[in-house]
Amino acid sequence: MALDELNDTPEKQESTNELENNSPIPPTSPITPKPVTSQFSRPTIDVSKVKRVFDSARGELQKVIIGQHDMVDQLLIALIAGGHVLVEGVPGIAKTLTANLLAKTLRVGFSRIQFTPDLMPSDVVGTNVFNMKTSEFSFNRGPVFSNVVLIDEINRAPAKTQAALFEVMEEHQVTVDGTTYRMSQPFFVIATQNPIEQEGTYKLPEAQLDRFLFKINIHHPSLKEEQLILRRFKNDFGQKIKQEVKPVLSSADIAEAREIVEKVYIQDELLDYIAALVHNTRNNGDIYLGASPRASLAIMKASKAVAAMNGRDFVTPDDIRYVSFPVLNHRIILTPEREMEGYGTTEVVNDIIKTVEVPR
Repeated sequence: MALDELNDTPEKQESTNELENNSPIPPTSPITPKPVTSQFSRPTIDVSKVKRVFDSARGELQKVIIGQHDMVDQLLIALIAGGHVLVEGVPGIAKTLTANLLAKTLRVGFSRIQFTPDLMPSDVVGTNVFNMKTSEFSFNRGPVFSNVVLIDEINRAPAKTQAALFEVMEEHQVTVDGTTYRMSQPFFVIATQNPIEQEGTYKLPEAQLDRFLFKINIHHPSLKEEQLILRRFKNDFGQKIKQEVKPVLSSADIAEAREIVEKVYIQDELLDYIAALVHNTRNNGDIYLGASPRASLAIMKASKAVAAMNGRDFVTPDDIRYVSFPVLNHRIILTPEREMEGYGTTEVVNDIIKTVEVPR
């Protein structure tokens, strides 16, 4: 399902409920009439700012990136929702390029960390260094102290280095020698990994996978898209077109968009729907380990961002279904029997979405 299709939703129904007693309250009465509140009488929210943020950033990325629409959309959804993203795909399909270009559209700090087997935690978060002149220790900040952090080939670092990311990804802070250092906002981690080449790699801990809002699986472009890629770069071997990508968003723009997304309306029935989807992963014969409550919160936040990016101030079931797979696919572990039969998380998650009844 493409993100653009989510705009085609029926208009909100008008309430036909009327107050049973329309008689005015006497002026001498100490009781003040309370406003009627319902899902239909709720105040509307102006989400045009979020849509402008999304459209402007996507427009800049599309100057260079051809295809990969879901990857671009989901990166922006995660940015606005305040989550992190794990991008998985074979080499050469613009994972790192897209992350770099996304950082260029933002007027914020950017750093890139190449994970390798000999990388130490201090190489990521920083370390205290003794100053001979002052006879004092000073903290040298590592590359993780930035706004957009690209971690290339995240599965090439050992568990000790992976553990250095736990605190900063969840709590947006780093603790070194008993001193805590807060990250500036926005703080957005984009990690990449190659699913094919396994030599010299380490399996990511489940606790770390759960800290990613989305896992985006990307594939080779279609024939038509590859033809367009060749035409775009036939006279641009050095990819000078990347210089045309301009910064269009500031940290204040992102902060404002996040505040708006928090206020997007979601019915209690849809919250129950999200809970039912995640609960099904814990009571499913095909799944060995189901998703945590963090997955429920991730679906709720991401679906609100999708609604706002499509110009709506309310969430629909389509928004929830759109984000369910990238939220759940890295949080569940299939049973060995299903894996041996060739099942994948795609089929299992799709079955869950089909099974759980959609609220009307």
